[in-house]
Amino acid sequence: MFDNLFAAGHIGLLEKSLGAASLRQRVSANNIANVNTPGFRKSDVIFEDVLQQAMGGDFMISQVRTHPGHLSKDKSFFEIEPQIILSDATTIRNDGNNVDIEAEMAQVAQTNLYYNSLAQQLSAKLKDLKSVIQGGR
Repeated sequence: MFDNLFAAGHIGLLEKSLGAASLRQRVSANNIANVNTPGFRKSDVIFEDVLQQAMGGDFMISQVRTHPGHLSKDKSFFEIEPQIILSDATTIRNDGNNVDIEAEMAQVAQTNLYYNSLAQQLSAKLKDLKSVIQGGR
């Protein structure tokens, strides 16, 4: 019962988004660690665009399949996972490495702000839920 409560709606969406942001930080760290590796191709994480497509493009939560046997024409956001893709960005160095350290550091800073914002939103939702459970005390 509680699993459905936390997985549904905003809390589930925040959980998925936090996971994607965490993965994005790990991928950026890997890119930065390999900035001097000849032939290394950087990776990126896609999540928000796939999530928006699954939600119909307007950030409305689509129908939820509670059983694999149920019919569904759309993926719900419960089925969306962040994906790591190999970047096809052009090589900026002679050794074949395409990592731009400045762009990676900017991505790390942006993802850090995004993650902190999501964590604050999740904290507020859980605080509201706690208040409801305690009867508004």
